[in-house]
Amino acid sequence: MMPLTRLLDAGYAITAWFMNPNIQPLAEYLRRREAAGICAYHFGIPIIYEDATWNITNWLRSVRDRDEAPKRCKYCCESRIEAAFAKASQLGFDCVSSSLLYSIYQPHEIIRACGERLAQTSSVEFVYQDFRQDWQAGIDAAVSLGLYRQPYCGCVYSESERYQKKLKRLIEKEALS
Repeated sequence: MMPLTRLLDAGYAITAWFMNPNIQPLAEYLRRREAAGICAYHFGIPIIYEDATWNITNWLRSVRDRDEAPKRCKYCCESRIEAAFAKASQLGFDCVSSSLLYSIYQPHEIIRACGERLAQTSSVEFVYQDFRQDWQAGIDAAVSLGLYRQPYCGCVYSESERYQKKLKRLIEKEALS
């Protein structure tokens, strides 16, 4: 929400683009897709859903030799920024930004460097803004709209890491009993 708020406040005309081939399971993808649609509706902006790119088998094959963070995360973010530039170019858009720049958990400098690198060889500009300063405001805004908030990055690896932390705490708690 906050990247849209900030970009609209700055005068940008926005078309949202939902393209997340990494999100697992499908039910999670669909929850996030619905939340993106509600958010776009709230702001009165169009949204393009790139559902055909959701293919977990292809995504897992793409990260096969880089399945450990940070290699996996770098690939995931860069591949999505590259896809955003390609889509913006195809549609004749002037610029690209990313909601990835909002998350305190994403590799921010990798995202920024990728966007700036792509902008140097493209007619599409990269609109960089550090939206992390709006982290709590974004949480509050999402809660007030009743938007679904994701509990992990999205890929099966980050979901596993999330549950591994819970399992570790359970094991430690039981060991103390």
